[in-house]
Amino acid sequence: MGVFSRLRDIISSNINAMLEKAEDPEKLIKLMIQEMEDTLVEIKASCANAMAQTKKIERELASERRRVDEWEARCELAVKKERDDLAREALLQKRIYVARADALDHEVAEHHDLVAKYKDDIRQLEEKLQAAREKHRILVQRHRRARQSRKARETVRKADHHEVFTRIEHFENRIDRMEAAADLVNYGRRSALDDEFAALQGDDALEEELAAVKARLAGDSVATDEHKE
Repeated sequence: MGVFSRLRDIISSNINAMLEKAEDPEKLIKLMIQEMEDTLVEIKASCANAMAQTKKIERELASERRRVDEWEARCELAVKKERDDLAREALLQKRIYVARADALDHEVAEHHDLVAKYKDDIRQLEEKLQAAREKHRILVQRHRRARQSRKARETVRKADHHEVFTRIEHFENRIDRMEAAADLVNYGRRSALDDEFAALQGDDALEEELAAVKARLAGDSVATDEHKE
């Protein structure tokens, strides 16, 4: 079953009011657009058919009017020839074609009105369709923004969750331990270059200590010799 029951419903419909009541506005507007497009195709086809029929009737009307003129001319010819009997027959034939022409003329006028009505319906339907398409474009944009906004809010909410920060803190602790372990790999070890410099410094200290002992002993020996004298 369509959204609209007839063309008048489409033209007189309040799209905004219908969308406000709909559970799924985007789906509804798609159905409305599809039905409007289908109806527009049908109306244009009917209008084209009415226009073709109008042209056909206009051709028939022109033919009947020519016949009216022909019998009018025959009547005048009969009068000139003093043939009243033929003139009367010509007038009778003329009346027949005049009646046909009058009927066709009325039919042409009706078809012109019908075509004008079709064109007015097409114009209103195209305006309604354009409004529906614009509404659909806006709904799609709003839906996209709403989806992106919801996704962003869900991401923020998840980031604010205690469990997330706990995991981050746990990960930071793991990195701290890894960095500490890396620092302890060579802790207490001295490089070969450090050992060489340390050895040099040790030799100097040892020599200084040895010189001090020698100086002290030498001093003691001198003091002993002076005491003996």
